[in-house]
Amino acid sequence: MMPDERAPDDELLQNVAAYGVGRIQRHIFLCADQTEPKCAPRERTLRAWEYLKRRLGELGLTTGVHVVYRTKANCLRICVDGPIALVYPEGTWYRSADPDVLERIIQEHLIGGVPVAEYRFAENPLVP
Repeated sequence: MMPDERAPDDELLQNVAAYGVGRIQRHIFLCADQTEPKCAPRERTLRAWEYLKRRLGELGLTTGVHVVYRTKANCLRICVDGPIALVYPEGTWYRSADPDVLERIIQEHLIGGVPVAEYRFAENPLVP
């Protein structure tokens, strides 16, 4: 059996279960802590990232039946009007994703299912 054909090990399967893979309803990516900050100052993007992490946990969105996943992206390549956020599966791109805007994204989009039109600048869903 080739190495990439082996069965997943127990630790991997435990992590899949612990992090709710298979129950992920939405996934939000946020430009933060960039190697070369361009869209917004590093401190601002880190403040947004810490807020996002905290609020998703406080609201119980990182566990349960429907999980919201979060990923800190080094760069989403837009490089203007950041922090930039991206929500899948809808493929909704947001600008100016500071804590106040993130709260709206969390409440209206991640929980409510309705993108925040005021800060949305592009959309490219995974499934048309």
